[in-house]
Amino acid sequence: MRAFSNLTLSATWTRLAFLFLLNPFCATTVFAQTHRDEFGIQTDNDSYLLNGLDNYYTNGLFLHYNHALPVKSPDSTSLQNKILGFELGQKIFNPQSGAIPSPIYVDRPFAGYLYVASTLNLLFRNESNIKLSAQLGIVGPSSLAGLAQTWLHQTSGLYKIQGWQYQIKNDPELNLSAAYNKLLARGTIADISLSTYANLGTGFTGAGAGPLIRIGNFNQLFNSASTQSTVIVHNQVAPLHISEFFFYYKPQVNLVAYDATIQGGLFESHNDVNSSEVTGKPEPVVFSQQFGLVYTANHWVYDLSAIFHTKDTKEMLNSHQWGSVMVAYRFH
Repeated sequence: MRAFSNLTLSATWTRLAFLFLLNPFCATTVFAQTHRDEFGIQTDNDSYLLNGLDNYYTNGLFLHYNHALPVKSPDSTSLQNKILGFELGQKIFNPQSGAIPSPIYVDRPFAGYLYVASTLNLLFRNESNIKLSAQLGIVGPSSLAGLAQTWLHQTSGLYKIQGWQYQIKNDPELNLSAAYNKLLARGTIADISLSTYANLGTGFTGAGAGPLIRIGNFNQLFNSASTQSTVIVHNQVAPLHISEFFFYYKPQVNLVAYDATIQGGLFESHNDVNSSEVTGKPEPVVFSQQFGLVYTANHWVYDLSAIFHTKDTKEMLNSHQWGSVMVAYRFH
């Protein structure tokens, strides 16, 4: 979904890059502070990479609120930070294009996923963390994905959307997930961590693992953008830097057991001849790579990244990629 012209996107990325370059020099006069609350917005879109494509995972929009909880004895001997989070999100998936004249061209199903989530992030002094999440959501027309994409293309003067009549049928989803990260080694300007996750639910079941490599000025994993822990009640350990400004690379192997945005509802029948729904079969192994740049100082958190995925289904004409922009404001 290309919501902006290439010229507008280029200007946006130029301004963001300028802020990233300027802010580290401005931050030298800012003293380290702790903040208990954070509100953020993240937008994903394939057009952010200026590749002229509009397919597969084409758009995502997420709002989050994180609140740091106090860590009390005797937990404080090992637990360094504890964060309660809430999130509202929507993901939109297309086939090879947003204009499909016939179901025979659907190489990845039309699908939307709308959800609310609650998270609990437990971060330990040894720089490991466990993040637990529960999502309640829906795939299908009630996710409003088709309406959102159609409206955006109409108001932006882009091509006419066609084919959402073939989308995944309505199906409620309950999904649980757990993520685990652990520092492996650290040098003066670089470190490497293990990053893993596991999903179990009616919509998404699978797991993934890979390294996270950071280069630059980064903080410990219990108070860093890398683990979504930039809020904390009281940091009993001095941070490595007043602000974070680092590049990261995160390759990952993902095992896919079930994906409702491709296969439809887990308990639904998908052989109804009267239904226009088009489903598919996911690839059991998907490899992803994420390249990103993070900057945090005072109240603000910025994260710009590019993500590259291999094919979700064998039928897909090519792999897919998108850009992601996250901005958060910390307070209290």
